[in-house]
Amino acid sequence: MSLLEAIVLGLVQGLTEFLPISSTAHLRIAPELFGWKDPGAAYSAVIQLGTVAAVLIYFRKDIVSLVGAFFRGLVKKDPFGTVESRLAWFVLVGTLPIGLCGLAFKKSIETQFRSLYVISASLIILAIILFVVEKRASHRRTLADMTWRDGILIGLWQALALIPGSSRSGTTLTGGLSLGLKREDAARYSFLLSIPATTLAGLFELKHLMEATERPSALSLWVGTLVAFGSGMAAIAWLLNYLRSRTTLVFVIYRIVLGVLLLVLLQAGVLKPLSGAEHAEAPRDAGAQQVEKQVAD
Repeated sequence: MSLLEAIVLGLVQGLTEFLPISSTAHLRIAPELFGWKDPGAAYSAVIQLGTVAAVLIYFRKDIVSLVGAFFRGLVKKDPFGTVESRLAWFVLVGTLPIGLCGLAFKKSIETQFRSLYVISASLIILAIILFVVEKRASHRRTLADMTWRDGILIGLWQALALIPGSSRSGTTLTGGLSLGLKREDAARYSFLLSIPATTLAGLFELKHLMEATERPSALSLWVGTLVAFGSGMAAIAWLLNYLRSRTTLVFVIYRIVLGVLLLVLLQAGVLKPLSGAEHAEAPRDAGAQQVEKQVAD
């Protein structure tokens, strides 16, 4: 991977991670358009650590408040006594669905699910769902009004983001709006909820990436991560300001246009549904299964 590729992919990651348009989709599409090798799900997860750092710094006051309230609640034996302590618990509980589903479907997420057909379908379907939810939502509730039910449901929405093209930001924002949260509050909670999941995924994949025989250089990883951090900070500030007075319609339109364009390019043969690495994965798995069967016999 060249430094130019690392910079472009880091920029794409940072700008699209927090917008409801799917960073995974754009990291999968960009290499295809430029004729680069797909960096893979592991590289995408690792440079997400840059966007995690952006969230930690941007929301440092909120995070300190939540963590402090969490431990004070435990010490006082009243873990749910304040809004901040409850939000901390909601974030923890809301992370469980995506963690469990991520481990259960890891192989599919890294191979078949990265098909551009899957991504285009996810872009369009989730756009339609977001549009319907946006129209019907009350936009009246705040984070102080959240309940255990809300925390669990938004966590389940987040698990849908394991399907490339769905967008973790998009699914959690949609979940929050469907429960009546104000747009800015839904986005703020979405950012906080992203911290445990993206941190764990990034560290988990970093370990496997370092053990792989073929991997990007350490310089490419650092550059991609740092660029993702800088662009991620800008994206957070812009989105929160944007949602204070505007709807998500622009993202709905963008997702549908991008999804349809992908389908057109796929049908025209300009883009391939799967990268070479993903095509190679299937026969290797089949061969391994055959060996296992012969040994068993």
